[in-house]
Amino acid sequence: MSQKRALLSVSDKTGLVEFARRLHEAGVQLIASGGTARKLAQAGLPVTPVEEITGFPEILGGRVKTLHPAVHGGILARRTSLHLEELDKHGLAPIDLVVVNLYPFQETVAQPNVTLATAVEEIDIGGVALLRAAAKNHESVTVVCDPDDYDAVAEACAGKGVPSMERKRLALKAFRHTAAYDTAIANYLSDQVVDDDTVGVLPERILLDLERVQVNRYGENPHQQGGFYAYAGDEPPFEVLHGKAMSYNNWLDLDGSWRAAQDFPRPTVAIIKHGNPCGLASADSLADAYDKALASDPVSAFGSIVSVNRPLDAETARRMADLFVEVVAAPTYDEGALAILKKKKNRRIVRAIGVAERPLSLRSVYGGVLVQELDRSEEDMDPANWRIVSERQPTDEQLADLAFAWRVARHVKSNAIVYVQDEATVGVGAGQMSRVDAVMLAAHKAGERSRGAVMASDAFFPFPDGIEAAAKYGIVAVVQPGGSIRDEEVIAAVDKLGLIMVFTGTRHFRH
Repeated sequence: MSQKRALLSVSDKTGLVEFARRLHEAGVQLIASGGTARKLAQAGLPVTPVEEITGFPEILGGRVKTLHPAVHGGILARRTSLHLEELDKHGLAPIDLVVVNLYPFQETVAQPNVTLATAVEEIDIGGVALLRAAAKNHESVTVVCDPDDYDAVAEACAGKGVPSMERKRLALKAFRHTAAYDTAIANYLSDQVVDDDTVGVLPERILLDLERVQVNRYGENPHQQGGFYAYAGDEPPFEVLHGKAMSYNNWLDLDGSWRAAQDFPRPTVAIIKHGNPCGLASADSLADAYDKALASDPVSAFGSIVSVNRPLDAETARRMADLFVEVVAAPTYDEGALAILKKKKNRRIVRAIGVAERPLSLRSVYGGVLVQELDRSEEDMDPANWRIVSERQPTDEQLADLAFAWRVARHVKSNAIVYVQDEATVGVGAGQMSRVDAVMLAAHKAGERSRGAVMASDAFFPFPDGIEAAAKYGIVAVVQPGGSIRDEEVIAAVDKLGLIMVFTGTRHFRH
């Protein structure tokens, strides 16, 4: 155990030569495989090719290079007399430092139209084995899988050596690295293989690899820790262009606001407070949509989150400039709009990056996680697929408002009631235990604007009382899923009151 030995085998050669040079200057013998050895030799560094250690050439086009007792024995040997004597008996020597990063599998499969054959060739075998072996024996071996750690390790090697706690930290990092790598492979292959254990879009096992993007000041409340994590390899979905860091509750409300605004084809503004729309409107321009959305509930809009589905222009920014808004979110911003919005120092201005949306929603519950498809149904959003069940028929304008109200309803927490006029909410009743209470709350918010408005309900009316309350407030047309055992009783009440009612056949609970 005289001279320390390092094995280097890297796909990403960022910082490799400088790091290896510092190891050499610290008296560490360099051993390397394939392209890594050639890179170091070209830089004038003394390097021993792996095949000189193993006595065996690379085979199978480089698929097998380091899978050999001369390599893994040197890494896995504990520094006990028994293990060292056994190494010596076979003419082997310890390896003290393993520097490996893996074939770029994640980057490869992220490319469009990549073939399965190409992806399979980027599945690293030897590199993963090296990392796991070195991490397992971190009591004696330092493992490095990230070029960001090169400086600290080189400095330690030039001094008293890598401390025990640092070796343990690097081992943990290596195991997390290989776990993430295997997760990426499994998730890719799950899209390529029909698995008998898959039920619809629900796989038997879900493997997650999440990276912390931000530590929040706290969670929903000051006594709770909180943070935001993104899927590993993905960019965070939003870039903060101005203002304070996002809070836990900001992220929650931004999710609801952004999804709601993007769900509409015309220029749309969604104003969200505590997870529910207090104003949502579409118009020919964003500025007009903003005015209509704000008018829905200007009191609740104080301290809200505002999202739009078009580039945010200066005129819209001018109209929202005086409102206290926690977060503004848009796909892009005009320079004039940014200048106006940035006048409020703490207003968070975020730009959507446009990451790929995953099809499943995951939610923590006691003892596990609930998984479901995202609610993206479109067939029931088309009035052509609805069933008019009332004697009275809707006008084209009423049908358009019913369609708008129905789309809004799936973004409101159940029990959900939405009042709409002219592609804009005028009253929202959200999260109520009673559907009748939701009708009354929406009417309270709407005031006189409920007269002549249409109403959407996320689920059926189990009794006529909700319809009767709506009629009292001036509602003229109702869209709901239908499906109650008392549908005929409810329809009879609608006809008696002279209202319009349509059934969509689809429910949109949002808990």
